This record gives sequence, structure tokens and C-alpha cells, in this order.
Amino acid sequence: MSDTPFAVALELDADGARPAAPPVSAALSARRLAVRGAAAERFGFTAVTFDDSPLPVADAVARLDAVQRAAFLAPLTSAIGLVPVAHVAYSEPFHVATQLASLDWASNGRAGWIAAASGTAREAAAYGREALSGDHLRRAQEDVIEVARRLWDSWEDDAVIQDAASGRYLDADKLHYIDFEGESFSVKGPLITPRPPQGQLVVVAPAGTAGADVALVTGTDLAEITGAASRARAAGAPLVWAEVEVVLEARGVSATRRLETLGGWTDAGRVRYSGDANGLVALTAGLAASVDGVRLHVAELDVDLEEVGRAVLPALRERIGFRSPRAGETLRDALGLERSVSRYAATAVKEFA
Repeated sequence: MSDTPFAVALELDADGARPAAPPVSAALSARRLAVRGAAAERFGFTAVTFDDSPLPVADAVARLDAVQRAAFLAPLTSAIGLVPVAHVAYSEPFHVATQLASLDWASNGRAGWIAAASGTAREAAAYGREALSGDHLRRAQEDVIEVARRLWDSWEDDAVIQDAASGRYLDADKLHYIDFEGESFSVKGPLITPRPPQGQLVVVAPAGTAGADVALVTGTDLAEITGAASRARAAGAPLVWAEVEVVLEARGVSATRRLETLGGWTDAGRVRYSGDANGLVALTAGLAASVDGVRLHVAELDVDLEEVGRAVLPALRERIGFRSPRAGETLRDALGLERSVSRYAATAVKEFA
């Protein structure tokens, strides 16, 4: 077991991961989101994540995107990390970086970002763009991550001076152009918001994505996860999380019975667990030997969230030293990631040393 804090994140979208659940982001209920977010924080999950679709969901009466849902929970929570999906294939990179920086300010440094890339022809048509696929889509995704990181660094930490005597709000010498030229777009910068509290938000992406802090790995058993984690680390990933689907024995009903009622498993290539809480504790402890955390996709949020929080997390504290985030910590703190200095400030120091 490493010194890196082990993370337990929870996917909070819709009603759960079961096939019969409403489509991603189809349900809009502020009260439901607030109750679930408060419960996840009270039980001590490291973070909650928010899935999203790059296009409106069919038959949805109303919809809030993932970043908006995370921002809604920001003032209602004080410790848990908030990690929304933001799609990058056709969105404007400058706007994505700005929205995420604003989320970090709203949450006092508890924001992350799942950098998703989907490049279907239907999505491209909706944005008036050409469809991206394969290596082109991967390069676009990595370019957007790089641009976001440069933009978050484009304000030095002490750029805002609020000098009433001189009438200056900021020191213009501490704002920097990023001058990015990529394959599909260029960005001049700087950002229109000050540097986020974390300096750099925690970037989460599928394993193999350059520039991510957390690599998400999939596999159907412990051996596959171990192999995927090893490859992700070899590719430079600082942290690795395993994706796990869960349905627990709950309220006197067996996991098998619940799974039958809920429509079976999804087809996502993830580790699947059904059974009692002790078995999930054992599986997670086994995974902790090769990964730095898990992201749980529970079958039914209104049932499994409570079961995991009540019976699994306390046992993980005893077995592997799991620690819940504390109020006042940033997400980077909770994950054991250092806060970086702006690359532009570091360059200036070298130039004038």
C-alpha cells in the first residue's frame, strides 16, 4: 500500500448505473441532487462525479449540464470533490477552461474535470463541425487539456493586487499570453478569471490520455485492472482509479434479486460486484494494491449510496487507511497532489535570476 491517499469517488448522475435508469442528465431535480450530494459528503466519499452527454437527451423535460450541476452543489458542500464531465471535441477550449476555473473558485478548490471526447457525426453536425475520430480525436482531446492547463497558469497567483491608491485591480505584468497553436485551433489568452485556487484543477481522463492527473482504467477482473494500471503508470499517469459497478445486498433484499429487478448489468467493460458490503470491502482492498482509488457506479443511488457509506467506507478506514476529505482541503490535497507554480511565473524567475 502506497503513501498516496486512497480515493473512493461516486458517480452521481441520474438514478444509478442500471440499464433501466433515466438517460444521462435527463432528470432535473435540485432537491434530489442536493440530498444526494449532502449524503455523499456526510458519509465521506472523496469525490462525486457527474456524467454528461454532448447533445441534449431525447425526451428530457429539462437539463443541466454536468458543470452546472457541480456548481450547484459547490456552496452546499464543504469537503467533497466535485468532478464533472466536460466534452472537448467541439466545445470552445477557452470557454471550457473558464467554466472549470469558475467552478474551482465556487467550491474553494474542490473541482476536477473529466475530459471526455466523443466525436460522432451527429455531434459534429450539431456544432457545425467536421467529425473527429481516431488519432485526430485523441490529439484534439490532449490539445484541449494542454490549453486549459496553460490558461489556468496564465494568471500568476499574485496577479490580483487590488491597489486602491493607484486604482489598479491587477498587475498586468503577471498576466501572460499562452500563444497556443494546435492542429484544430489556436488560443491567445490569457484567461478571463484569476488563477484557480488549486492552481491546476485535477484532470481525470481515460488511461492513455496525455496531461491527466488521474487515469481511469477498466477491466473485468483484478488481473486486468492490475495490468491496465501498470500500463497507465508506465505512460506517466500520476494516479490511477479503477471503474467499478456495484449492486449491494440492501434492505433485506439480496444483490442477485435486486440486480434482476433493476435490469441486469450495463455493458461498460468494468469490474462488476454484486453481494454484501464485506465482499465489496475485500474487492476494494485487493484493488488498492495496484490503483490509487475507485470510482463506483452504483446500480441505484437512492439505495446503494447509503449502503456503501454506512457499511463499506468505515470498513475501508480500518482495513486500508481510507481517509475522507476535510473541510478546507482542496481536491488536490485530498488526493495527495501538490499545488504547482504557474509555468509562466517559473519562467520569469529563471529569466531574471
